[in-house]
Amino acid sequence: MKRRDLERRLRIAGCYLKREGGSHSLWINSKNGAIEAVPRRTEIKEPLAKKILKNLNAD
Repeated sequence: MKRRDLERRLRIAGCYLKREGGSHSLWINSKNGAIEAVPRRTEIKEPLAKKILKNLNAD
């Protein structure tokens, strides 16, 4: 999955970007306070993308 597609799905679910790190970005779900690190690569493997969406309740 492309990183921009994952970020779009996170924003639609009510998540926002907390900060950018060297190799990861921290995203927070404003509804439940869940935090998840998203790698700063252009292509994110499908199992990892699904795990990020599930942990942020964005699926």
